[in-house]
Amino acid sequence: MAIRVAVGQFHELTEEKLRFAAQIGVKGIQMNNPTLPGDTRWEEADVRALVERVEAHGLVFEAIENVPTHFYHKVMLGLPGRDEQIENYCHTIRAVGRAGVPILGYHFMPNSVWRTEKLAPTRGGAGATQFDQAVVDAASHDPDALRRFMPTTLGHAFSMPVHAKGGAVISEDEMWSNYKYFIDAVLPVAEEEGVMLALHPDDPPTPSLGGVARLFYRPWGFYNAFELAKGSKAWGLDLCLGCCSEMPGGRDNVHELIEFFAPKGRIAYIHFRDVQGTVPNFTECFIGDGNFDPAEVMVQLARTGFDGFLLDDHVPKMDGDSDWNHRGRSHAVGYLQGLIRMGEFMASAR
Repeated sequence: MAIRVAVGQFHELTEEKLRFAAQIGVKGIQMNNPTLPGDTRWEEADVRALVERVEAHGLVFEAIENVPTHFYHKVMLGLPGRDEQIENYCHTIRAVGRAGVPILGYHFMPNSVWRTEKLAPTRGGAGATQFDQAVVDAASHDPDALRRFMPTTLGHAFSMPVHAKGGAVISEDEMWSNYKYFIDAVLPVAEEEGVMLALHPDDPPTPSLGGVARLFYRPWGFYNAFELAKGSKAWGLDLCLGCCSEMPGGRDNVHELIEFFAPKGRIAYIHFRDVQGTVPNFTECFIGDGNFDPAEVMVQLARTGFDGFLLDDHVPKMDGDSDWNHRGRSHAVGYLQGLIRMGEFMASAR
């Protein structure tokens, strides 16, 4: 398949979203943590109903990104009950695969994505998310203050550990042990079902937040995870270029990880977004305003054999925009479609 763009990052599959995808000229749909029945796992019939709705509109269901964090928080934290959660996660993998969805994305961040500002000003006064480690450090004595930097729906969830400075600490070694325990159990099931499990980088890419270590905050973490997968074809990446660009080194991380993983067929799909700055302080921005050159990256993706889909992921909030940021997403999708056409033209002109 060729590089293409999908519409996604929503929980509810509405008629409006399906029509938007068709009108903006994309063929694929991705969903992030879709709202489905089940407190511990998903069932094939429920996932299949989503797939059938997408296909009825002439679209392709490309991937599901994330299950509810409480489906596997004990796994990430190495808590009692993790084996039961792994059993349920394997059931969900089977449900997703048998319903016709080839990719299931996941993260390994037990306390989720953090931002210190939701609407920091970017180009033309549009609002973008921002992370500033100094703001986090200033609140490090107060767990409730730290929880404000997490997504609103998750900030007070029982499954999200946040410890004040000097409190409990979950080490990187412990987190690596938990990750290995998880993939050793789930990769064989994903292989059987023909599902690729796509790992998302840490966001923000810092060694630790709220007393919980992170694993995928530097390129080495991905190389180590790749080795732990022992050649399993079910292991892949949801390569968020924004997260890679947020790491110290900025654009160099983006190029390095594409160069290593794309020729191996291990990039399932890409979050094509960018930031200005790197940790400890960065702000998301419009495509083309950030650390890397999007045209250069698109050419590299084509050259290295990437054939998955691109997703805008996060976008700035423009004046008069919807909660889902239709205006910002329309700009991002159109930009990506133009880049892909450019790449096709360059390839045909050789």
